[in-house]
Amino acid sequence: MRSILFSVALFIGSMGAAFAQPYAYKVYNHKGSNSSYEKLLKQVKKADIVFFGELHNNPICHWLQLQLTRDLYTQKGEKLVLGAEMFESDNQILLNEYFLGMISERSFESEARLWNNYQTDYKPLVTFAKENSLAFIASNIPRRYASMVYKQGLEKLNVLPDYSKGYLPPLPIQENYKIDCYSKMLEDSKEMGNEHPERYPQAQMLKDATMAHFIYAHFLPSNLFLHFNGSYHSDNKEGIVYYLRLLNPDLNIMTITTVEQDNVEKMEIEHKGKADFIIAVPVDMTKTY
Repeated sequence: MRSILFSVALFIGSMGAAFAQPYAYKVYNHKGSNSSYEKLLKQVKKADIVFFGELHNNPICHWLQLQLTRDLYTQKGEKLVLGAEMFESDNQILLNEYFLGMISERSFESEARLWNNYQTDYKPLVTFAKENSLAFIASNIPRRYASMVYKQGLEKLNVLPDYSKGYLPPLPIQENYKIDCYSKMLEDSKEMGNEHPERYPQAQMLKDATMAHFIYAHFLPSNLFLHFNGSYHSDNKEGIVYYLRLLNPDLNIMTITTVEQDNVEKMEIEHKGKADFIIAVPVDMTKTY
């Protein structure tokens, strides 16, 4: 009888080990140690500028972005400013007119060049900002200029008329191929056999410098600016952060990134140091597109 009970106990124990608690995400600090959403919130609310680096099609990112926005608004009120890579600088007037009630939601959504996943992933952030009278900054470069640089190089921007240059940061754009993210793009471009391999990272530099420019142009020391972007733009505090540091090296900048792992219960070593906080999500998490 005892042996039977012991065998049953072992079976139940093994079943518990086999079917462990699944996690939708886990939060780690920059060293790879366990952290939490509560600790993340406590730290980022002290920053001047916070970058939430996302995986564009990951629903956990977008859900957490909305939760963080709500929680920071509770603490900062109208001193919270939002901005996003997903909106281009020449669409700022449309955002402003929509927020002021001058144009309808239908007009805004039909005229702005919105991403395909806007309705599910970014509209909740825009709606929250509008309903709570928060500024929302369209920070990214108009895609036609990024395409121009990719095809013809940064020097082509100099021929643009002054009214077009208003959607750009001041020229010339500083180039730095020693930054890891750009040096990797340069090497990739060479491997692809591009005739002008430098143009690939130049287009990325233009995007990052533009986002830095418009973030800083709408930054006030008493505010907290929360920016949403693909993780590549702020990982390792490169990209946008590099260009922001050129504008003001004393800014208190904090970064969040999102990574996919087979097992989220321990952060993989390759992600160590990517950001102040790393959100690990299961690789098989449902995608928004």
